[in-house]
Amino acid sequence: MRLPFSSEEFFDLLAAYNGALWPAVIALWVASVLAGVWLLSSRRAAGSWISALLALHWAWSALAYHVVFFTRINPAAWVFAALFLLQAALFVWCGVVKGRLSFMPSPTAWTSIGWILVAYALLYPAINAVEHGSLLRIPTFGLPCPTTIFTAGLLMMAPRSRTLAIVPIIWSAIGGSAAVLFGVTADYALPVAGAALAGFELQKARTSFVKALPRLRRPATR
Repeated sequence: MRLPFSSEEFFDLLAAYNGALWPAVIALWVASVLAGVWLLSSRRAAGSWISALLALHWAWSALAYHVVFFTRINPAAWVFAALFLLQAALFVWCGVVKGRLSFMPSPTAWTSIGWILVAYALLYPAINAVEHGSLLRIPTFGLPCPTTIFTAGLLMMAPRSRTLAIVPIIWSAIGGSAAVLFGVTADYALPVAGAALAGFELQKARTSFVKALPRLRRPATR
């Protein structure tokens, strides 16, 4: 696949992003760590404020990365920004306004996978720093790929998240190309996260169908 920009231009862009926005990137990372700690230690379901944090993640990736930086080298970034803003709006609507989204870790295999993805997303900058030997010319937090991995992990702890899983699954297929094209091996986790989230949603759909089957088979009463 031929891209409209080179590997050198891509890493130069990352250096510009990190150099200009590093205080906000660190603040977003700290807020995400605190969210993970709270979920891990609390026995209560979290809803609106976790949804607001995820909306911030997606809006940040849309505006601070795609619009301000990535559009300089890739015209398709405008489409990506719109997709990410749509996801941010869905988190605000479903999780903050309507209060339909809750996050509650449960003792299941999916929750364990979710925690692994959340931890991986938080370690994502360190993994890239070690691999590339740099703190500047690397993909860091707040970018689309760690945002998607972080979101996939948390959605595996949310029982009602089907609509919210669509965009992360789509981006896991699009963004995973960086692992191959630019040697960002940390991004190999992106398609894994997308596949895991898709499997989680398919199992939920199957469980709901099985539960509804007796009602569908019940003969209508006159």
